[in-house]
Amino acid sequence: MEEPRVGVIIVAGGSGKRMGGALPKQFSLVGGEPILARTINAFRKALPTSRIVVVLPAEYIEFWKNFSARFDVAKHSIVEGGKERFHSVRNGIAALSDAVDLIAVQDGVRPFASKEMILRAVACAAEKGSAIPVVKAVDSYRTIEGEESRITDRTLLRIVQTPQIFSAPILRAAYDTDFRSEFTDDASVVEYSGECVSLCEGEYTNIKITTPTDMVFAEAIVSNLGENNNNEE
Repeated sequence: MEEPRVGVIIVAGGSGKRMGGALPKQFSLVGGEPILARTINAFRKALPTSRIVVVLPAEYIEFWKNFSARFDVAKHSIVEGGKERFHSVRNGIAALSDAVDLIAVQDGVRPFASKEMILRAVACAAEKGSAIPVVKAVDSYRTIEGEESRITDRTLLRIVQTPQIFSAPILRAAYDTDFRSEFTDDASVVEYSGECVSLCEGEYTNIKITTPTDMVFAEAIVSNLGENNNNEE
């Protein structure tokens, strides 16, 4: 069976307000390398023939071109983001060729998606039309109802990650609509269009870096990856 042709959209349109600092979080260094560079390179390693489109705020496109030239960053194209994540993804979809079979959408600040997980999600999407990586909830959760709360069965909950991968026709059709506030990720857009989505196994190290505390975890992950790589050598 022929391998599916995959287009990758890396959404890096955030302002980084929760992180603080002068620059958006996707440009912060982790292990001496920009978070966004690590995300791009992870997909080039897993999918060497894929087309990678990075969606950036208009005001940071030239900055990224100059900044990324200082690092070893895989080839990618850049398009301008939109007002909401929804609009940024739609701009990314428009930049991809109609020749792709699957479209993967990844948060620009999730730099640790492993090759194995990416390929697992691609295989799931190729078979079922979609793949949403999830991990089991490990904390306890409570549902708030006014001034009261009640425990929620965490065995019924899953933590949703990216890359979310879809059949290209399904994702293109889903995004041919107007923005709605309940669109929190690509799966929610696809479900609104009437399609069902399929879950696949994610990874606990596939963290989304949004706060200073996340940066501490990210540095620890990089350190651990380095130790593992040394052991493999």
